[in-house]
Amino acid sequence: MSEAPGGIADLRPLAQAREQKAWYFYDWANSAFATTVSGVLFGPYLIAIAEEAAVDDRVSVLGLSLAPGALPAYVITFSTLISALLLPLLGAVADRTSRKKDLLAGFAWAGSFFAALLFFMTGDNWQLGAVTFVLANLCFGASAVFNDAILPLISSESDRDRVSSRGWAYGYAGGGLLLALNFVLVSFHDSFGLTEGMAVRISLLSAAVWWAAFTFIPFRGLRDHPPADVEHIEGGVLQRSFGQLWITLKELRNYPVALTFLLAYLFFNDGIQTVISQASVYGVEELGFAQGTMLGVYLLVQFVAVGGALLFGRIAATRGAKRTILGGLVVWMLIVTAGLVIPEKSLVPLLVLGAAIGLVLGGTQALARSYFSLLIPRGKEAEFFSFYHAMERGTSWFGTLVFGLVYTFTDSYRPAIFALIVFFVVGGLLLMKVDTARGIREAGNEVPAVI
Repeated sequence: MSEAPGGIADLRPLAQAREQKAWYFYDWANSAFATTVSGVLFGPYLIAIAEEAAVDDRVSVLGLSLAPGALPAYVITFSTLISALLLPLLGAVADRTSRKKDLLAGFAWAGSFFAALLFFMTGDNWQLGAVTFVLANLCFGASAVFNDAILPLISSESDRDRVSSRGWAYGYAGGGLLLALNFVLVSFHDSFGLTEGMAVRISLLSAAVWWAAFTFIPFRGLRDHPPADVEHIEGGVLQRSFGQLWITLKELRNYPVALTFLLAYLFFNDGIQTVISQASVYGVEELGFAQGTMLGVYLLVQFVAVGGALLFGRIAATRGAKRTILGGLVVWMLIVTAGLVIPEKSLVPLLVLGAAIGLVLGGTQALARSYFSLLIPRGKEAEFFSFYHAMERGTSWFGTLVFGLVYTFTDSYRPAIFALIVFFVVGGLLLMKVDTARGIREAGNEVPAVI
């Protein structure tokens, strides 16, 4: 054990390790919503409920006539647009307080409450499901801002890829475990004396309970970190937060490398998020698989992603995060191309495709988070991560919008999924332009041995 000045044992590494272990469990907690709700059950169940209310295979949304099959994409688009507007303001608030863990937990528990209300989406009441999902998804994105802003506070620059990758691995393990239980419930609902609809509703409720319960671990295990390098701004909390946001927006031009990465992330993450959110709809509606089968495939994705996140973390330790992410984007291009031609009701190709998604899913997301953290100036972690999540949660509306429009015009999910290749191509080309070492120096951080 190292010693602090004066010969006293330095216990800070042990305290940091304890915080990291507690932090991992928020990925474990919120992945229940990301997998069971967003990834698998919400889209197809919303379509089924909307079809009950449809007139001439159309439902009315804010004066627009939409096919029920496109409804999940438009709901996600709307919720993420709201996120794009609100998350940067929340980041400004977070950087002016030491209570980031309290904000994380507060939004997590609010999101789990709204997610629990999905249990009451029955009959033809698809509007309840749409509204409560929008609110839950907004809280999910907000809590993720505070969670990711804590990463630079509990890890060094050289350790960040490992910590972020392990967090994502915890997330996929936790989300996968609950999904396995829900897979059994939905697939064998008759054995439990339940209708398929009731089994789906119970599964949605279980994700909300899981999210809320496991959030207590980071809430209790993390400590408050005082804000650093915060500019003095007059006024109340809200006025100071708007002022801080304005300062950060003006200062962003001083970090061109971070801006270039954010632009790259906007594109390739749009593709990733849209594949995740629409994969279950694609499998059920286009390929003709039962909901239980898609639950099984998604379960495969979850557990492969645990190993994928850890594998990408190891590769990044020797090859650097940027090169590793670029390799992952090539695999994503192959995945959406395969989605264009995969045979209908052919299980083996679907399983291979699911395994490929799992391999790159955890790795690209984990490394994108840790890579961006190197480009953030100290004291502005939450604000910069709020812009990052405006790209992740708030700009994925473009991918889902393109997906929904292509489906609307072609009446097929195959060209809709293939159209996402443009996001990976453009994102990869922009990422190739990012000068990692320069960006780290501009942010005032230490340059790791391997970048």
